[in-house]
Amino acid sequence: MAKRGGFPGGMGIPGNMNNMLKQAQRLQRQMEEQQKAMAESEFTGTAGGGAVTIVLTGLKEMKKVTIDPEACDPDDVETLEELVMLAYKDAASKIDQKNEEAGSGLGGFGF
Repeated sequence: MAKRGGFPGGMGIPGNMNNMLKQAQRLQRQMEEQQKAMAESEFTGTAGGGAVTIVLTGLKEMKKVTIDPEACDPDDVETLEELVMLAYKDAASKIDQKNEEAGSGLGGFGF
């Protein structure tokens, strides 16, 4: 009596599984390429009409901070602190948006 179950053709990976593995490897390569591109990219955030500008890498590492001297009021440090935080959030949101766009473009396995 013939044995039931197992993979057709005996040993080895069945065709669909092999295709899925190849697709996973391709997807991993694409993700690595996008991560490298993001790390090399720069994103600029601003606040206060350009009074504060922050440049971040795609990994959210700060590269540069520019503060307009007119934004430096020694009697109102809180406003300057808020502008710095807002500029950072602006740049970080651009990075997040770019990551979302990149992730949706990778495709998937169709599950």
